[in-house]
Amino acid sequence: MLEFMGEANSAALIGLLGGIALGLAARIGRFCTLGAIEDALYGADDRRLRMWGIAIGTAIIGAHLVMHLGPFDAGATVYLDRVWNPLATVLGGLVFGYGMALSGNCGYGALARLGGGDLRSFVIVLVMGLSAYMVLSGPLAPLRIWLFPVEVGAARPQGLSAALAGHGIPPLLTALAAGGMLILLSLSSAAFRGAPAMILWGAVVGLAVVSGWAGTAWIAATGFAAEPVETHTFAGPIGDTIFYAMTASGNALSFSVGSVVGVVIGAAAGSLSKGHFRWEACDDPRELRRQMLGAALMGPGAVIAIGCSVGQGISAFSLLAYSAPVALVSIFIGGAVGLRQLIAGLAPAE
Repeated sequence: MLEFMGEANSAALIGLLGGIALGLAARIGRFCTLGAIEDALYGADDRRLRMWGIAIGTAIIGAHLVMHLGPFDAGATVYLDRVWNPLATVLGGLVFGYGMALSGNCGYGALARLGGGDLRSFVIVLVMGLSAYMVLSGPLAPLRIWLFPVEVGAARPQGLSAALAGHGIPPLLTALAAGGMLILLSLSSAAFRGAPAMILWGAVVGLAVVSGWAGTAWIAATGFAAEPVETHTFAGPIGDTIFYAMTASGNALSFSVGSVVGVVIGAAAGSLSKGHFRWEACDDPRELRRQMLGAALMGPGAVIAIGCSVGQGISAFSLLAYSAPVALVSIFIGGAVGLRQLIAGLAPAE
């Protein structure tokens, strides 16, 4: 495949296929970050949170199997090769989660809704991608680096399984224990066990993340060009896709572009298969203003936290990065605060 397509196009294809699976999971399986928080807090239904447990547990076991069986150096990935900054993780996660609540979706969810015909999500995607790039490499990048300096090349990989490996515990054993406990905890609910489709789609999300690690690690090991080992996340990659759309003639495809486009395609296919595809627009300027503000917060939040709800919450978690649970809890808290503010604002005055 590499000889025929080249490394960059092959990585884009792997991202595309995984993105399609994620898009289908969002539209058919209803896998959604904000939806899971809202269901748990205001609907007394934790099944979509348990889907996250299945996704994370599957991703942990799968990613460590890839490390065990193939040439996958997890220590060189963006989640493990830099000294962890807890303050950046917490603040970035809180800002991202709050922005997610204002927008009504995270970046992944906005792409999925865009695939279902929601033009409001198109605005969210654009604003989020641009705001992420402004902080990542644009005019606000020096301020970010000054406030949250990044030390690349940590002496030890910043993850649990890597740390325990230094004490003689095989990383795969750590992953089987951590991932297995998450899966068993998720399946401890009879109501969730009675929804096999939710279990299936949670596993699909986890396997999509694993496919990114496995595919890009294979390209890095067997190809000649330098290709990063990465998997799905949806902040900087949205900006990458916007940039590629403007400069395709002088730019190469990448895993990130394939991933973003794949989610939209998968979501469109899922929406059409369920008869849910319909064009929607925002007829309330105040709602659009709120969503744009949320998107403008999500981009910088994800960059500061080094990942969004999927990037830190599943992809980094799959490597048992120290930052992952802290970022995920911070995102959930920020989302809960934002939802509370919105619901209180919508409540009628007594």
